[in-house]
Amino acid sequence: MANPMQNQTNCCGHRRQFLWETGAGFTGLALSSLLDTDGFFSKHASAMDYNPLAPKLPHFPVKAKRCIFLFMYGGPSAVDTFDYKPELQKRDGQEIDVEFRRRKVKKQKLLASQRKFARYGESGLWCSDAFPNIAQHMDKFCVIKSLQADSFAHGSAVLQMNSGQIILGSPTLGSWLSYGLGTENKNLPSFVVMLDPRGGPIPGAHNWSSGYMPAAYQGTQFRGKGDPILDLSPTDGMDVLGQQDQLKTLDALNAAHLEQRPELSDLTARIKSYELAFQLQTSAPEAMDLSQEGKKTLEGYGLFDKKPDHKLSIGSRHFGTQCLTARRLIERGVRFVQIYSGGGHQQQNWDAHNGMEENLAIHAPEVDKPIAALLTDLEQRGLLEETLVVWGGEFGRQPVSQSKQRGRDHNPKGFLYWMAGGGVKPGHTYGETDEFGMEAVENPHHLRDLHATILHLMGLDHTKLTYFHSGLDRKLTGVKEAHVIRDVIA
Repeated sequence: MANPMQNQTNCCGHRRQFLWETGAGFTGLALSSLLDTDGFFSKHASAMDYNPLAPKLPHFPVKAKRCIFLFMYGGPSAVDTFDYKPELQKRDGQEIDVEFRRRKVKKQKLLASQRKFARYGESGLWCSDAFPNIAQHMDKFCVIKSLQADSFAHGSAVLQMNSGQIILGSPTLGSWLSYGLGTENKNLPSFVVMLDPRGGPIPGAHNWSSGYMPAAYQGTQFRGKGDPILDLSPTDGMDVLGQQDQLKTLDALNAAHLEQRPELSDLTARIKSYELAFQLQTSAPEAMDLSQEGKKTLEGYGLFDKKPDHKLSIGSRHFGTQCLTARRLIERGVRFVQIYSGGGHQQQNWDAHNGMEENLAIHAPEVDKPIAALLTDLEQRGLLEETLVVWGGEFGRQPVSQSKQRGRDHNPKGFLYWMAGGGVKPGHTYGETDEFGMEAVENPHHLRDLHATILHLMGLDHTKLTYFHSGLDRKLTGVKEAHVIRDVIA
């Protein structure tokens, strides 16, 4: 395992380290001066003093400093939300050939959207009546309509959207941003995840894992009830001085253990997590204390709205609380916040197999008002320009009817994302799917290009942001060539 205190991509440093560690006598004496000049010894200071989340300069100056990723788990339908397809509306019920799984084609009937679409703002971008509040912000959006992914299955598709890979074990987007930029706060995590109370995505914590990177870069899950983080409250009867004494003892024991094992990144991260946990006992509850917000703000996020009658709906209060918390977290220097809408199976998330209209009726009202309030709030506080807001799911939906309930199946061949703030081109649309919304045909981009673009907007060159692991300089965008989508950048 690589030493977390080294520059992982510095092959010159690895050669000098080899010479130093295998050299002896005069060779070592002669090298010592050169190594000291080269900064070798400072790089190999005590692991206890090493801070993997120390702030780092971006590769180039940009507006965006932080990112809020609104993940619609299950795969929202573009043709029912932001991508109006008049030909689909005209040819409702006609049969076409559809690839519903890789290399599996069958005839299915086109399903027109039941939503009413209109153009909004000076930009005239389309939005359906599923999102009446979000529709008022279309001039802020840059809508990418021509994304593609590799998998028709939720588990691998969610992983790929989060980590760039369809298999387990790779760092996720939040981890790459934390690794590349560090954090701007000392009392909160750099990377925070908030889940839907109906359940988390497949395959769980791997979607906010640091993979082969040190554990310090993994996401921290914040809960909606009780302590924001599990086991955050001190043990009954333990006061602050007792906790401090306990931490000092642990620190001394860990330092002695780590002295002989500097390569153990998990131990280094655990030591730092103990220190952070102590600070979080005051900082996390304060960041999530919404009583500090005015009644008008709380109302704007939908925290007092009545829950809809549908048994699977949880109303806007939960997602609204998370969006408001996200704003408070990024104000306090948290680098990356990811919020999941939807959990569990099928109609409990955006997976509309069993009825497109029912699915939208459940989930669109849960996020519409909170997202609109978040965008308004960020703009009014002067935070939108330096906060990149990203919205989308693991893939899209097919333009054909899947079942008697008029549902839609998975579609990774052409789907939609929008971004706002953070240096994106506002009131802009890019790319197109075919006349039915089934496959990207104009300016198609693999999601690795979306990742490259997000990194670029955050000031990071995806070709230079690498981590040395198993003999390779690994990247979020993988080994295939990726391209920044330049036309979406202001």
